[in-house]
Amino acid sequence: MRLSVVIITKNEATHIQACLESVAFADEWIVVDSGSTDGTVEIAQAFGATVLETPDWPGFGPQKNRALDAATGEWVLSMDADERIPPELREEIQGVLEAPAHSSYLIPRLSCFCGRFIRHSGWYPDHILRLFARGAGRFSGDLVHERILVDAPSGRLKTPILHYSYLDDESVLHKLDHYSTLGARQAFKAGKRAGLGKALGHGLAAFLRSYIFKLGCLDGKPGVMVAISTLESTYHKYLKLMLLGEGNKGEIAQ
Repeated sequence: MRLSVVIITKNEATHIQACLESVAFADEWIVVDSGSTDGTVEIAQAFGATVLETPDWPGFGPQKNRALDAATGEWVLSMDADERIPPELREEIQGVLEAPAHSSYLIPRLSCFCGRFIRHSGWYPDHILRLFARGAGRFSGDLVHERILVDAPSGRLKTPILHYSYLDDESVLHKLDHYSTLGARQAFKAGKRAGLGKALGHGLAAFLRSYIFKLGCLDGKPGVMVAISTLESTYHKYLKLMLLGEGNKGEIAQ
């Protein structure tokens, strides 16, 4: 069966070549780009990907549905530009395509934080639905933390996707700010409100959950760093939600 890989991008020149090379076994690659200025589009086109450039940003879920709508394969593999498919996972995926037992599959994900893969802290195995028969699933309309919605039970693969999300402290701070803003806007749109106490309480709870209950302490120094960044991201999400509730939309970066 033909496999389509779908990826959404914006300024992913650092990652997109390695990502596409890791899925070179696919039959087509659909990249939907929302205004890259760093050569992402040219790199993807040179690889052979079909690139669709969009002038707007409707959110992660709707943008990924645009890529899904452009796919023509019987099966779809959804990827982020900072992810890689290792050879063992490629073999598993190819085996599924030869004789699928389910219409969708969850894949574990192993994420890297500032140079080290994190195996605790609530980060692993982090099963995510990424492989599915076209027509069997669709992305939710969420601005952030979108998911693939399916009606039938999913199978599970064993080998993890490798995720190079946080290369250094600068990328940690950038994503913390970006995702806390999106999370606050999504929560506000859903009718949720927050105060300073909730921001502090949720931030502390996030730290304890990551470092103690999810055994981040076993990840050593990176486990502490992950727990602190989780605290900061959660705190800032609720702080921004508080500001939105007070009408201080100008305080929330666009």
